[in-house]
Amino acid sequence: MPRSASWDPDRARTLIAELSPLEGPLLPILHTLQEAFGYVDAAAIPLIADALNLSQAEVFGTLSFYDDFRDAPPPRRLVKLCRAEACQALGCEDLVDGLARSQGIAPDVHGDGTAVEVHSVYCLGNCALGPSALVDDTLIGRLDADRLAVLCDPDRKVSEALP
Repeated sequence: MPRSASWDPDRARTLIAELSPLEGPLLPILHTLQEAFGYVDAAAIPLIADALNLSQAEVFGTLSFYDDFRDAPPPRRLVKLCRAEACQALGCEDLVDGLARSQGIAPDVHGDGTAVEVHSVYCLGNCALGPSALVDDTLIGRLDADRLAVLCDPDRKVSEALP
């Protein structure tokens, strides 16, 4: 994942102010903050609430509802591993078990400061080529343990895992 700028409350206020006039601005603001900083800092919640005349609970509820919003800086590598039925039938759960045994990486542990996170997703639309993963906007099918190990090494290029 590309590194984003450090959290800056003044820049956040500027971004929020720019988008506040939009109709339905909450989601665009959250997306913009995440794009700018790599995550939505907890300090943004009262800034957004004040700008949009919402409660902090409403902002937090929206932020926490969507899995793709982060509340901590992102890892160097984020692997989204499909664990839907088709990929399960093709062995994704064996990959998850192997990853935990070989590298100590458990899926769906967010924001713990590790260089790699594996997030479960439920369908990448690549069912015929499962198990599948999405890494740095690259869809990878026919995933096996060796290719997953490459993807979970932030010092290696995603292209090394391509067939």
